Amino acid sequence: MARGMNWDRTKGRPEPVHLLNRIREVECGEPLVDMREVAPSIRILRAHTIPYCRKTVAEMAERAARRMPKGVHMAMTEAWRPIQRQQRIYDFMMKCALEAFPDRQYSSLKRTVNRWVAPTDQKAPPGHCTGAALDINLVDDSGEVIDVWAPYERFLASPTYTLGLTEEAQYHRNLLIEAMLAEGFSNCRDEWWHYSYGDAGWAVRVGAEECIYGLVHLDPALYESLEDLAAEAIAGRPNPFLDPS
Repeated sequence: MARGMNWDRTKGRPEPVHLLNRIREVECGEPLVDMREVAPSIRILRAHTIPYCRKTVAEMAERAARRMPKGVHMAMTEAWRPIQRQQRIYDFMMKCALEAFPDRQYSSLKRTVNRWVAPTDQKAPPGHCTGAALDINLVDDSGEVIDVWAPYERFLASPTYTLGLTEEAQYHRNLLIEAMLAEGFSNCRDEWWHYSYGDAGWAVRVGAEECIYGLVHLDPALYESLEDLAAEAIAGRPNPFLDPS
């Protein structure tokens, strides 16, 4: 999962774990809601996606989705995650890092994995586990994912402000960035698809000292079957550190 060779480091803010942990959490108690009801304009792209997030986040996402021009739609790949799913993803990425970089020290491997998956053992909970974060793609009328990374392989263009994109890819990427930021989301500059509002990541990015969303739970009956699908999906993934496509 290598980075693109060129990206604009003047845009966005880095969000290392130590900065996330400094954010004061003032949980507001807002509930998780079903995005299929609150944000019907957003399509669900994966069978294992748990379509729940905080109420305000869902309302903001719906307004952002309505900003899309004809023929372009927002589609969600991830919203709220149970902490167990987050840990499973983290463990998978660490396993992949160990395979790809067998000679590196564990501390180095951990820094690499932490850039892509938030750890579960820190003061600041992962954004997805707070119901504050959404991973958003764009799709066309037929549901096909719109390319926002050409001419690179997909993950080589992970940084939001990757330079050298084709005119069409840049146009569509800008549509997503502008719509989400206009509604109050902040973006993880390392991942063009990751947006959040109200969590520690959001606070670091916008320069706030506190956040309103912490770790939150959902009735397991609403997502147990989706967890089985998620486990199957990640088990079948190639090593992203070896195969950026």
